[in-house]
Amino acid sequence: MKKKVGIIVLLLIGVIVILDKLVMPLYISQGNVKVVPDVLNMRYEEAAKTLSRAGLKAIKSYHVKYLSGVDSNIVLSQMPEAGMEVKPDRNVYLVVNKREKPSFPMPDLLGRPEMDARETAARMNVTLQNVQTTTVTKPEDNGRVLSQSIPAQTMVKSGTSVSIIVGRYEAMPAGTKKVTMPDVLGMSLDQARQAVGDAGLKLGKVTTEYSANLVPNTVISQKPAVNAYVSPDQPVELTVVKSE
Repeated sequence: MKKKVGIIVLLLIGVIVILDKLVMPLYISQGNVKVVPDVLNMRYEEAAKTLSRAGLKAIKSYHVKYLSGVDSNIVLSQMPEAGMEVKPDRNVYLVVNKREKPSFPMPDLLGRPEMDARETAARMNVTLQNVQTTTVTKPEDNGRVLSQSIPAQTMVKSGTSVSIIVGRYEAMPAGTKKVTMPDVLGMSLDQARQAVGDAGLKLGKVTTEYSANLVPNTVISQKPAVNAYVSPDQPVELTVVKSE
C-alpha cells in the first residue's frame, strides 16, 4: 500500500514538472498568457500604455485616503502584481492617490493657549496664516485664543489657512477709560459697522478674504477681539468674506 502511494506521489510530481517546464512555456509562447509588467511609480498614462503594449487593460482606482505630498497621477500599487501570468486583455487595477483633499470640521481654537492652538492646527494640517495679539484686562485671557477667522465646525480641506487673535494681558492704570469690544463675528458688514458705532468705537481697516464655504460679506475676523477692553480711539479692524 505504501509503495502504491509513493508511486502516485512521484507521478503527480512528474506531471507538475512537465506542466511547469513544457506546457506553460509553450502556452505563453503562443500568446495565451501574458506576463504583467511592473508599472509602479509610473505616471498613470505611461503605465496604461505599457500595459496596452503587453496586451492588458489599465483600470484606474483610487487610494482609500488622501496621501499628503503624493502626486495624484503616480501609480502607487497594481493588481495583479508585476510578474504574474494572466490571460490576454486582463484588467490590471492601478491605484493612484485620492484626487480630492479630505474635508473635516474646523477645530475650535477659542479659549485654548496659543501653543495648544498651534499644535492642534498642525495636527489637523491647518495653517496658522496670521497670529495677531490684542490687549485684555483679565489675566486668565493672557496667551489664549480669543478669535479665529474660520468658525469652528466649518467644513474645510487639508492645508486651509486660518487667522487667530491671542490675548495679551496688560494691567490698566487707574482712571483709564475703556470700552468693551462687541462680538461682530458672523454679522454683515453693515451690521458690524452699526454695532461698532453703538459701542462708542470707530471702524478702521476692512480687508476681504475669499472663502468658498462662508457667506459673502460676512465678518470672519475682528481686531480687537470679542470682549477686549479698548480705548475709544482705537480703530476696529474687520475681515469680511468675498465671493470671488
